[in-house]
Amino acid sequence: MMVAKKQRCTNFIIKIFLICLMVNLNSAMTRQQLKNSGKLMKKNCMPKNDVTEEQIGDIERGKFIEERNVMCYIACVYTMTQLVKNNKLSYDAVIKQVDLMFPTELKEPAKAAATHCKDISKKYKDLCEASYWTAKCIYEFDPEHFIFP
Repeated sequence: MMVAKKQRCTNFIIKIFLICLMVNLNSAMTRQQLKNSGKLMKKNCMPKNDVTEEQIGDIERGKFIEERNVMCYIACVYTMTQLVKNNKLSYDAVIKQVDLMFPTELKEPAKAAATHCKDISKKYKDLCEASYWTAKCIYEFDPEHFIFP
C-alpha cells in the first residue's frame, strides 16, 4: 500500500516537472537540460522494470541489451515522454515533442531519425519490443545526435 502511494506521488511529481518545463520555457531545452530531465525518468523507470545501471547505462552509446526488462524500460521512458498513444508509439507525438522540447540544432536530426524509423514499431504488437527496436533504429540512423536516459 505504501509503495503504491509513493509510486503515485513520484509519477505525479515527474509529470508536474515535465509540464512546468514545457510551460515555462519560451524556447526549447538545451541538450544538457534534456539529459537532466531524462535523469528523473530514468530514476522512475529503472525500479519499475527491474533494470540495473549496467543494463541500461550505455543505451545512449549504442549498447542495447536484448532483454525484456530493458525493452520495457525503454517503453517506460517513451511513455513518460508522452510518445505513446493507445499503447503504441506515435510518430506524430514524437514530432510534437521534438518541436516543443529539443534545441534548434537537434530538431532536424531528431525528426530525420524519427521519420526513418517510424515504421519499425508497426512490426511489433508489444509496446516493449516496439520501443526497443525503434530506439535502436534511431541510434543506428544517427548515433551522434541520439539522446536517451
